[in-house]
Amino acid sequence: MFQIVRERVFSASHQLRGYKGKCERLHGHNWRVRVYLEAEDLDECGMVLDFHDLDRLMAMAIDPFDHRHLNEVAPFDTVNPSAENLARVIAERVASQLSRAKVRVCCCDVWENDLSRARYLPSSSRHEP
Repeated sequence: MFQIVRERVFSASHQLRGYKGKCERLHGHNWRVRVYLEAEDLDECGMVLDFHDLDRLMAMAIDPFDHRHLNEVAPFDTVNPSAENLARVIAERVASQLSRAKVRVCCCDVWENDLSRARYLPSSSRHEP
């Protein structure tokens, strides 16, 4: 099994609906996102996927959220914009754009600060990094 990892950062505000505490109020984060891809075999160039291609896929998934209020951007206009939900949405967006059939998203990590991270593991994932 082979894995590659790419990281991106973005800034956005959010409010956690129904949360009883200060995170229910408007606040922002410098989010850090890490996507892990895995494949059992490498392509003809000896790669899981070119890092530039993974970066492009992550940008497509993340850029709509950058410098925005997440509660106003789909799907977070109806889904609570927690770090856990953000990790799931980013993983699903990247996975939906993968052109090589044998490559899959292993997991997606989202940090809202240096100490707090959420991880999403798609049901098809067999290995945790």
